[in-house]
Amino acid sequence: AMAGEGSTFRLRCSLLGHGQDVRGLTRGLFPEGSFVSVSRDRTARLWAPDGLNRGFTEMHCMSGHSNFVSCVCIIPPSDLYPRGLIATGGNDHNICIFTVDSPAPLYVLKGHKNTVCSLSSGKFGTLLSGSWDTTAKVWLNDRCMMTLQGHTAAIWAVKILPEQGLMLTGSADKTIKLWKAGRCERTFTGHEDCVRGLAILSEMEFLSCANDASVRRWQISGECLQVYYGHTNYIYSISVFPRCKDFVTTGEDRSLRIWKQGECAQTIRLPAQSVWCCCVLDNGDIVVGASDGIIRVFTESLERTASAEEIQAFENELAQASIDPKTGDLGDINADDLPGREHLKDPGTRDGQTRLIKDNGKVEAYQWSVSEGRWIKIGDVVGSSGATQQTSGKVLFEGKEYDYVFTIDVNENGPSYKLPYNITDDPWLTAYNFLQKNDLNPMFLDQVAKFIMDNTKGQTLLSTSNQFSDPFTGAGRYVPGSSSGSSTIPGADPFTGAGRYVPGSASNTIPPVGGVDPFTGMDAYQSAAAKVENIYFPKKDAVTFDQANPTQILGKLKELNGSAAEEHKLTEDDLIILEKLLSATCNTSTETPTAQQLQTLWRAINWPEDIVFPALDILRLSVRHPTVNENFCSEKEHVQFIILLLKFLNPKGKQANQLLALRALCNCFVSHAGQKLMMEQRDEIMTQAIETKSGNNKNIHIALATLTLNYAVCLHKVNNVEGKAQCLSVISTVMEVVQDLEAIFRLLVALGTLISDDTNAVQLAKSLGVDSQIKKYASVSEPAKVKECCRFVLNLL
Repeated sequence: AMAGEGSTFRLRCSLLGHGQDVRGLTRGLFPEGSFVSVSRDRTARLWAPDGLNRGFTEMHCMSGHSNFVSCVCIIPPSDLYPRGLIATGGNDHNICIFTVDSPAPLYVLKGHKNTVCSLSSGKFGTLLSGSWDTTAKVWLNDRCMMTLQGHTAAIWAVKILPEQGLMLTGSADKTIKLWKAGRCERTFTGHEDCVRGLAILSEMEFLSCANDASVRRWQISGECLQVYYGHTNYIYSISVFPRCKDFVTTGEDRSLRIWKQGECAQTIRLPAQSVWCCCVLDNGDIVVGASDGIIRVFTESLERTASAEEIQAFENELAQASIDPKTGDLGDINADDLPGREHLKDPGTRDGQTRLIKDNGKVEAYQWSVSEGRWIKIGDVVGSSGATQQTSGKVLFEGKEYDYVFTIDVNENGPSYKLPYNITDDPWLTAYNFLQKNDLNPMFLDQVAKFIMDNTKGQTLLSTSNQFSDPFTGAGRYVPGSSSGSSTIPGADPFTGAGRYVPGSASNTIPPVGGVDPFTGMDAYQSAAAKVENIYFPKKDAVTFDQANPTQILGKLKELNGSAAEEHKLTEDDLIILEKLLSATCNTSTETPTAQQLQTLWRAINWPEDIVFPALDILRLSVRHPTVNENFCSEKEHVQFIILLLKFLNPKGKQANQLLALRALCNCFVSHAGQKLMMEQRDEIMTQAIETKSGNNKNIHIALATLTLNYAVCLHKVNNVEGKAQCLSVISTVMEVVQDLEAIFRLLVALGTLISDDTNAVQLAKSLGVDSQIKKYASVSEPAKVKECCRFVLNLL
């Protein structure tokens, strides 16, 4: 019996245009009802509904990649581009950004070191990309803002969640990770093979599909709510219907499956082995792309359904398809046991049920259609010799796709090695890399290269010169020395350990324009309602920790020296030398620190970690002196110096050492040499420093906030987007755990300094959700500086 409208999907149209596999689809914003497809033929195409009939017209074809195009997404409209933009990712490691009416890219994003196979766009112009290089990157306009590292294999799927700052990545390492402000918050485990697709259901739930032939529904909190089975092979893509929880999936079992209320409601077979991608249009129609290069659209609407002739043509195409029994799509087949044609007289029990029959020695496959009440032929089952290699890049090796994966035996009794190869690769280079990787004799080079060429029958594509661009200079990366802050030595601002202001001879600050120093603690600063001048940021100079009690520090050093092991003991002379160094660097004498004093200090700060803290305190005070700063931070010495300080930042180590190492790093910023070193090592230092947030020590939190503030001061002077992004991510992450209001204040000043005069940074801060994080501080009553500074920051956001 014919079912009514709205229950069954039927063919709407088949679109020819692409020359090879269609690998990615996304619904378009402009024109209405449109979609964009990308293909191994290196193009992207925009299709718009054809007003007159049920089809689509190719509006234009976009080219910009030098290799296969594997994914596509739409970047929502902005003031600059009111029709939005189209982003495509390819096997040439690049992302191309197009306007909706130009065939050439507006710009190209470079930075990934392998195929870009997934893209997702968020608010404020952010774009998230996933790559076989195991990383995901966050881009804002034409710059890479941050790199998400943590997966151990290719990232096949990425999605930006509706809640600000949250992102998902799915990987060939079988896990899904949730990222917040650029840091991994949670890892979802359960899939038994590569995760291939992700789809968002709501702020709290999402779906994933994988090569284990299952779909899983997850809660953001981590639990898996449901597993859906139905596919018999890899599931490549998943897409959700608008305004409900129903979804569609496509995969390597030649099918598109429609899921309603958690059940597979309909299975549509296609005359192509790999159904790579699908997307759902606003009207609920489904678009699918497959390895035969044809795009097909299916609809529930009777008026959009294809004509009887077109449907017949599609069924004929399906009936002529040959099904390879080895894919396992139809289960284990034993041709001798199969019934004849009479088996098709019995109706099927559910939609999509398959039945095999044997007719004149040929095995045929049929599928039951509930809506039509009949068996539809979906292909002939052919035995294949196993020697033919699918050229659709079907073979997976270490979570990536290749045209071929050869097994090579180097000698009779040794192990065999896997050699993955794409027809776009250079056979000699592949052979060379294979021998290097497996530590094999380079003498085999000719033999292995010849083996590859013989077995691929010379199937090579013209390789373009830029395919072998220098792998070490991906754009958007910080190049040491290219932006060495200004050469002025900022005067130290007298911050203190406990957040109190201790006026002392060391203070050489100039009071800010407002006439009141906002950093002076309790009662010194009165806010008058009349004064709305922002005296807080952008901050121009580094904040240092200057409070000192040389007598106490030396007393502790002598006491611990008494109990130190022989090889660490300092002599009486050494102690006098360190005393001189302290007086030289704490402005109590006019002498310049000597090389001998610095060598003695270096020995002392290499003491065992349970007794080193007084020596670290001497370092913290003396590194403010230009001579000491130059010595420890200069080209020659800095590597050991940074390694040593980073070692003390281990959250499992002593808190006193963590605190003094953070303060010493803050004080490095007073001189040009220190600033240059801190900027060159920014990534390592920030990554290690943020780990100290875990202890609930307010002084450590204040020092961590100050380090972030000093980075913000330097980054405000140079346009280093990745640096700002890392700093914003640290501010956002540390804000979550810090209670102390002095630390909060310094983080707010850092945030204000970073985003002042930089619209990109403002957009990024919003996309990380920082504005909602700091709102609560706008109503803090004491100290008033927290509230005022917070309001100034919120004005920028």
